[in-house]
Amino acid sequence: MNKKRPKHLALHQIKLPLPGIVSILHRVSGLLLFCALPLLLLMLQYSLRSIETYTQLIAVLSHPLIKVMLIGLLWAFLHHFCAGIRYLAIDLDYGVRLAQARASSKWVIFVSLALTVLIGVKLW
Repeated sequence: MNKKRPKHLALHQIKLPLPGIVSILHRVSGLLLFCALPLLLLMLQYSLRSIETYTQLIAVLSHPLIKVMLIGLLWAFLHHFCAGIRYLAIDLDYGVRLAQARASSKWVIFVSLALTVLIGVKLW
């Protein structure tokens, strides 16, 4: 019992498996969507209030930096959605084996990035 245990965890040295990375990204994307909700609701309000506010909103949204931020929000939504479907399947006892969990994690990352690129190019 004289094992020397570290006092502090070196988080940058921990190698997470892919399902762990997908889990953390699911939480980060959920937090990002939650924090962006007031901004998205404000954009909805400006789009519905009058033609002048709609025109102002379109002018703001045409800026390239804003477009990149919206594509980031699009990725957050799509990743959160795909990972949520994965976790629902795991809750229903589908894909709980290690190989299946790794494969579904790869699919979540691939599908969310592919859909983000497809929709982002379409909307740009």
